[in-house]
Amino acid sequence: MTKPISYKRHRFPSQIIAHAVWLYFRFPLSLRLIEEMLLERGVVVSYETVRRWALKFGPDYARGLKRKTPNRRDIWHLDEVVVTIAGKKHWLWRAVDQDGYVLDEIVQTRRNTKAAKRLLTRLLKKQGCSPRRMITDKLRSYTAARRQVMPGVEHRSHKGLNNRAENSHLPLRQRERIMQGFRSPGGLQRFTTIFSAVRNLFIPPRSRRSALATHLHRLTAMAEWKAVVGVAA
Repeated sequence: MTKPISYKRHRFPSQIIAHAVWLYFRFPLSLRLIEEMLLERGVVVSYETVRRWALKFGPDYARGLKRKTPNRRDIWHLDEVVVTIAGKKHWLWRAVDQDGYVLDEIVQTRRNTKAAKRLLTRLLKKQGCSPRRMITDKLRSYTAARRQVMPGVEHRSHKGLNNRAENSHLPLRQRERIMQGFRSPGGLQRFTTIFSAVRNLFIPPRSRRSALATHLHRLTAMAEWKAVVGVAA
């Protein structure tokens, strides 16, 4: 059981704080737009306060959210995307499963075998088991890293097969434009960790679902979110 989140010494109630943080990480909104949306509801708070709430409470919220149960039949899609921070290139390495669920992300300065190996090692430690198959683009670093970390796993290397991982970068790219870039590698790592945890909770799996099933999924996700942030349903 995780320790309940404390909102002591905060002027605003937990419902407003949690709602502001949810808006920030769930939707492509700037801090100033969230400030305006709260003002429409009669809540007078600065965008800088919303930013501080996101920094303080976001990591606790992300840790409290349930992770998807690993399965040995999962398929891992791995990809890396360049992010320029203060004029220097960094690489955001990401792994998603067959449903588009983000398994892990890590910001690194290199795009080589050592970096790919670090991602695979983190994945195995976090998931607790290896996948049925691993799919990547044609970057040779993945092949070399797989031979060292999990040689028994099937590996398919083809750009056309890896659309799922490549598409998973799009929501973050959209946020990057709205935020006018990231200020530091650490800030990027912190944001993606929380952003992906919230997105994993609210986005239905990529299988065919009826409108009713999607609606029920969102209701369940909202109930879990309120339980984690300590807000009455």
